Amino acid sequence: MTQPKVLISDKMDPKAAAIFKERGVQVDEITGKTKDELIAIIGDYDGLAIRSATKVTPDVLAAATNLKVVGRAGIGVDNVDIPEASKKGVIVMNTPFGNSITTAEHAIAMMFALARQIPEANALTQAGKWPKNDFMGVELTSKTLGLIGCGNIGSIVAERALGLRMKVVAFDPFLTPERAIELGVEKADLDTLLAKADFITLHTPLTDQTRNILSKENLAKTKKGVRIINCARGGLVDEAALKEALDSGHVAGAALDVFAQEPPAADHPLFGTPNFICTPHLGASTDEAQVNVAIQVAEQISDYLLTGGITNALNVPSLSAEEAPKLRPYMSLAEKLGSLVGQLAHDNLTTISVEVEGSAAELNIKPITAAVLTGLMRRYSDSVNMVNAPHLARERGLDIREVRHDREGDYHTLVRVTVATEAGDRSVAGTLFGNNEPRLVEMFGIKVEADLAGDMLYIVNEDAPGFIGRIGGALGDAGLNIGTFHLGRRAAGGEAVLLLSLDSPMPEPLLWQVCQLPGVKTVKGLKF
Repeated sequence: MTQPKVLISDKMDPKAAAIFKERGVQVDEITGKTKDELIAIIGDYDGLAIRSATKVTPDVLAAATNLKVVGRAGIGVDNVDIPEASKKGVIVMNTPFGNSITTAEHAIAMMFALARQIPEANALTQAGKWPKNDFMGVELTSKTLGLIGCGNIGSIVAERALGLRMKVVAFDPFLTPERAIELGVEKADLDTLLAKADFITLHTPLTDQTRNILSKENLAKTKKGVRIINCARGGLVDEAALKEALDSGHVAGAALDVFAQEPPAADHPLFGTPNFICTPHLGASTDEAQVNVAIQVAEQISDYLLTGGITNALNVPSLSAEEAPKLRPYMSLAEKLGSLVGQLAHDNLTTISVEVEGSAAELNIKPITAAVLTGLMRRYSDSVNMVNAPHLARERGLDIREVRHDREGDYHTLVRVTVATEAGDRSVAGTLFGNNEPRLVEMFGIKVEADLAGDMLYIVNEDAPGFIGRIGGALGDAGLNIGTFHLGRRAAGGEAVLLLSLDSPMPEPLLWQVCQLPGVKTVKGLKF
């Protein structure tokens, strides 16, 4: 076997190179290269270890004729073209948990700095003043900390805050009551958290659902005098609205380690605002974190190149070569079903059950379950994949169940996904047409046959004459074209389900308009 060769193209702790050498992998440390210089040498390497400086673009990937794996020492992979890497058969890995403690501690440090106005007091004292009477801080003891996101980093912040004798309220759709009790936090909806919290800290990825989660409207719901910390992702807080809330005094202080645009412009409106402090994305910037991620990326790349083991991959499921061809269509179906329940029944999930019958019962169910969880979790995480989705679900306390049925059913193969919520169980099922094409065949107990692709509109309505004409007219008047039209109902005159595929996304005003149509119970825009 030819000894694999890895390039470390960004500055990294020396322990990374040492691990490669110990494991029998050739390694070159060549940093600071331009794109063209990287293109000139990348063809010699099987693996590439990077941080944030190296840009793995389509041009670089085209030149990387031997490249098998890219490993990012850290979480963010914005500098890697993952779709292009997937096309080239290159695995992309990251190290999502190497800097969790460091980021959590930075959030706690920012909270202390806000509570005691340390940056302002330091600046004036060093300027020769003694402003002892100008700064009246607040204690953290007995204050309520609101966590938006209680996953890996959020749970560490909760533990530290409880040690400071704070009360902790957490909003996280995947936080189960049992996990909340285990952590010692109060599980709450977002509005309750906003009303209760003296401090709010964010620990959630940036997705379509979390973008501007602290919007102008939500900031207005907070307790007067609240202090806000964001060491997670830029874009979670509406920065213009935060500026207004600080100026008005409704928000007593804010600390940001991240911005919507980085680096922010020199004339950013928040700069110079009283009671605002910021740092230049330092959440992961400690010696310990840099050592941890360097060690992890070296171990992960070595494992893959030497044994085929895949850890924290962002674009490849854990599959053997023999299983992949049979499982691939089932995984596509499973991911769509997981995405569907995630979009329609995503709050307060406690249990998820994956059932297979017919031909599906003869296959390895683990990748099917992982695909379901990938679809389910993608609504809330921008780095979920087939490998880490089960871990992320378990971390949030989800009870995951797998069931095989030997029975003969209506379909030659069937995958059913059921989630338990506080409102009851919600179940969807799908099959493969022609052993290859995913198709939805049941939704919440109603028989329906539908593709799940692109932009879709989900409607629950009373089965009554004239409804189809009304919905078609509303969409037509808005210039929205219907691609496919699928209907199902429990019984004549009872509850009916309508699934439409649309040629473009459903605008929010139109969703509201459809909600007002006679007989409509539920309307939801979906995306696959």
